[in-house]
Amino acid sequence: MVLLDYAVLAGYFLLMMGIGVWVMRRVKVQEDYFMGGRSFGKLLQAFAAFGAGTGSSDPVNTANTTFLSGLSGMWSVMYWLFVTPFYWITGVWYRRMRHLTLGDWFVERYESRRLGVAYAVFGILFFMVYGSMMFSAIGKVAAPMVETDQVTILGQTMGIEYVLVPVIGVVVLLYGIAGGLEAAYYTDLIQGLCVIFLSIVLIPFGLSALVERFGDPDTQSWLHGFVIMHQQVPESYFNVVGSTSTAEFPLHRIVAVVIINLVGIVVQPHFIATGGGSAKTEYTARVGLVTGNFLKRFCTVGWVLTSLIVVALFADNLELIKDPQRAWGVASRELLGPGLTGLMLACLFAALMSSVDAYMVVGSALVVRNIYVPYFDPNASEKRLVGLARVTGALIVAGAVLISLSMMNVLDQLELTWVFPVLFAAPFWVGMYWRRATPAAAWVTVAFCAATFFLIPYFAPMAWPELRTDPRFLGMNQIVETSTTWAATPADVARREALIRDWDAQATTIAAQDNQPIDSAAVTDVIGEKPASLAVGDDYTVVDRTGGQSIFWTKGVYPVDADGNRIKTQPQAAGNPEVIDEHTTRQLLLYGDDVELRGFGNFRLEFLLYYLAGIDLSQVTNATMSTLELPAKIISPFLIMILVSLVTPPNTKTALDRYYAKMKTPVDPDHAKDLQKLEAAYADPGQFESQKLLPGTNFEASRPNRTDVVGFVVCFAVCFLIIALAVWSANIGG
Repeated sequence: MVLLDYAVLAGYFLLMMGIGVWVMRRVKVQEDYFMGGRSFGKLLQAFAAFGAGTGSSDPVNTANTTFLSGLSGMWSVMYWLFVTPFYWITGVWYRRMRHLTLGDWFVERYESRRLGVAYAVFGILFFMVYGSMMFSAIGKVAAPMVETDQVTILGQTMGIEYVLVPVIGVVVLLYGIAGGLEAAYYTDLIQGLCVIFLSIVLIPFGLSALVERFGDPDTQSWLHGFVIMHQQVPESYFNVVGSTSTAEFPLHRIVAVVIINLVGIVVQPHFIATGGGSAKTEYTARVGLVTGNFLKRFCTVGWVLTSLIVVALFADNLELIKDPQRAWGVASRELLGPGLTGLMLACLFAALMSSVDAYMVVGSALVVRNIYVPYFDPNASEKRLVGLARVTGALIVAGAVLISLSMMNVLDQLELTWVFPVLFAAPFWVGMYWRRATPAAAWVTVAFCAATFFLIPYFAPMAWPELRTDPRFLGMNQIVETSTTWAATPADVARREALIRDWDAQATTIAAQDNQPIDSAAVTDVIGEKPASLAVGDDYTVVDRTGGQSIFWTKGVYPVDADGNRIKTQPQAAGNPEVIDEHTTRQLLLYGDDVELRGFGNFRLEFLLYYLAGIDLSQVTNATMSTLELPAKIISPFLIMILVSLVTPPNTKTALDRYYAKMKTPVDPDHAKDLQKLEAAYADPGQFESQKLLPGTNFEASRPNRTDVVGFVVCFAVCFLIIALAVWSANIGG
């Protein structure tokens, strides 16, 4: 990066802060700060949903998986695609709630302020940890672009991310604290446009570079880069479900992921705003939520296409071979000129900031609305509450920054957020549709989920360390090596040549240190045998290892020494290889009987059900293993919620009548008229009985109308259109 790039970056940050100061003058009351006065139209609502759902890690992760497995790598992000049609239905909910937080919903539906507090506490922790994950992800993006992993400040050398994270946190604070949700939405619009720009800008630059390097720029246009891309990259890289990835995304896995995400996403705290609660009308809420999420899926197509170009262009880049997560940063550094590199980095920062700003505002609303007002100062002035919200928002972002700086491990931080949606999902869904759902059942369900999926799995191995070496709990699915052979492409040859150069450099260093020949055992014992040379058209074999996934331990089962420390013992071939076809063989691997194994991570308590039922999971794939989490993590909380509700006292009839009457009363964008409609609904809640899917029962779901059905079907059609677009664009020139 040069001075112009840093100037672009600084200008971008100043613009974001200026928007916050400009909007600050319009913030008078809580609804202005937390919901922007519920004044947002389709455009801002769409980019709010787009911004909150798109993080800086998304293009990085897509580039990583595509670099490794081709077009099928898009499913690492795209598996959310089929959740989107359901947003057409849920978008109405958040607007009809007419609340400032989802904690308010739990208070109203279950007549329990304490349940609102519990939700607020988990919401705040969720925002801190989830925000910290996004802060941590920025290091992978920025380091290749600024061409340094470390900086020295006041004599102390530290990773570049330890400087970037606090700086970005301060920028988010300055515009978010000042202007609240309205400032967040205006900046989300700008940042969303930046992310869209990010998604397409590298494509023409990359195609032009392919023509310059492998073609004839005098006679071929940049569009000929598509043809060259197919010449350089194995054809298997253009399959929507690759040969080595098929087991990772079978139909049952995609269905399970859709269900898991659908159940959990609706109780994420920021959905009360970005999910439609801040929109002018119900239709705006629907269109904004669906459009924003489809925008992300269309951007994913751009990320995938860019990544395929990177595979063709930088196959010999050792930096990417060692760490494919740097693919996006390396491509930006190598392809973009002065100014554009800074803009690209600003776009990636935008993806981070547009998520964190919404978390900050909604998190502060949880503190103010569900903890401070009901328990400390019910008569606090609007000015005082807005001031408290600004302070609370600052603390939430500061907490996210501190967690990020202390952990800097994206996967570990992500695992901390997985338990959250399960805690409140069943009380939300059951309470939304069933009058008989009770406060006691909600508390029991939350406690059950916390104990079963978080507390016991974490503390049980501490209380009983022998669990980690108990043979009954050391099972894993079969370890299988699949060898696939094809005619080497130019990209394969370039990658092999880069590995040979790296081996030569390492071998020379080790041989010089040990005063040994370069081909001696002293060298090969450390870095292995030298890769064989390769030419275009030669047989090229890729070995893919699957399985070995622990049934009971979240971080796996591994060989250990007598002291319990991990060792590098490898499983050995068992039996003869199985020939799948003329290009593919499969070999089963097993650990020897003399190898001591140990479980790592948390204990997966839910898999005890399968063990007690005598079900053998050693033959299932990794995808099936993950799918089997569905019954325990999703179905059991719903069963607990329903069964306990049947034997505990329900809410008062008055409160239930008011709640369901409100949820069946369409929102009027005129606040005064909306209040009049609500009063009429409260006065005669029986008028909505005929709208119910099952009149005369406790099941409160309404019959779908024409808008519901048509919108849902159209959204599903768009899902397949996006997949078709990804396949078509990747196969241009093929």
